[in-house]
Amino acid sequence: VQLQASGGGLVQGGGSLRLSCATRSGRTFSSYAVGWFRQAPGKEREFVAAISWSGGSTHYADSVKGRFTISRDDAKNTVYLQMNSLKPEDTAVYYCAARVSYSSGVYTSPSDYTYWGQGTLVTVSS
Repeated sequence: VQLQASGGGLVQGGGSLRLSCATRSGRTFSSYAVGWFRQAPGKEREFVAAISWSGGSTHYADSVKGRFTISRDDAKNTVYLQMNSLKPEDTAVYYCAARVSYSSGVYTSPSDYTYWGQGTLVTVSS
């Protein structure tokens, strides 16, 4: 499945953005667990948030807990990452990733995922 991440941009600290991850071909997302990762310049890719195939389980990195919310709308074949109270340290390229899953599991390692989107840049100014 091909993924397309969108919604990045420039925002002031304290502001909000909503990222979207959609299947390019309109292929169903319903059998996939999805995760968001980010990579800042000079740093390794890090886990941000993940959601199970059903949406019943979610997991967040401590650094974003309480500020970011991951959700999915399988009717639209889209997974969202709502980002509130953004900080300059949230600046990074954000990637969505997916893997087939029929369990309630959420996955936090990049190696857990099979498919990746191209990334969308989020820049938070101070």
